[in-house]
Amino acid sequence: MRTAVRDEYPTRSRAKCESGVRTDPVVWGSATDGPLDARAVTEYDQRGFHTAEALLAANDVGNLLEETSRLGRELGDDERVVREQGSGDVRSVFDVHRLSGLVDSIVRRPEIAGIARQLLGSDVYIHQSRLNVKPGFRGGPFYWHSDFETWHAEDGMPKPRALSISIALTENYGYNGGLMIMPGSHRTFVSCAGETPDDYYRESLVTHVPPTGSPDEDTLTRMGAEFGIKTFLGSAGSATVFDSNCMHGSNGNITPFPRSNLFVVFNSVENTLVEPFAARKPRPAHLGSRDFTPLR
Repeated sequence: MRTAVRDEYPTRSRAKCESGVRTDPVVWGSATDGPLDARAVTEYDQRGFHTAEALLAANDVGNLLEETSRLGRELGDDERVVREQGSGDVRSVFDVHRLSGLVDSIVRRPEIAGIARQLLGSDVYIHQSRLNVKPGFRGGPFYWHSDFETWHAEDGMPKPRALSISIALTENYGYNGGLMIMPGSHRTFVSCAGETPDDYYRESLVTHVPPTGSPDEDTLTRMGAEFGIKTFLGSAGSATVFDSNCMHGSNGNITPFPRSNLFVVFNSVENTLVEPFAARKPRPAHLGSRDFTPLR
């Protein structure tokens, strides 16, 4: 079954990567209608991200770390838990806003969900939530990618009218596998080469260099030269808000210092999912929610 919505960002089903200009706005709302001031909104529009210090208090961070351990232990082999290849350590726990009342209450706060409403210019719902863990010495990398390319191709998200908020639950140093973004890359959409295999999402969650859904090395080299790379540093409780089409990734963690974060994706209720644009069927609901109820 194919969606009747026009595909404005074609990807996959091609022999090589191609780059094009994003046709949609980055900021859909107003600088006067939310917790961010005009300078922060302008920064987000230009660079594709905004950083916030002390978005969560220390007790919130401690409680979330306890939730990470609890969920990883209690869920066992549940499909919402992704483990590192080899070690079996927890890599990610998905759908945490549904699994944890604590997470649900935190992501609804005005200083968190309010940022999403302000920048996306509408009510929002949670497209995806997860707790990411990079244990010391053996935490694996997340290869370069645009989230929107995946959500468009495999979930059926029509436009890049979505954003992510990554909240640090441990200290983010320059060397323990923190988030890297190419500033300004959010205005370039990269159509990736290759087809989407059936049930590809299982492989893509654990492999370090996905066979599709990531730009090739020539494209990444060109983008790196054009945009540069920003590595995010910050204390536990700090956060990075970034556009769904930012080119980003993270290195593995071979240091003794773990790196964990709460990752929440907000999508506009005016940008709800249709049939996937480049996959036979949608991914499971814990990866791309089809409950579009506005967050209150």
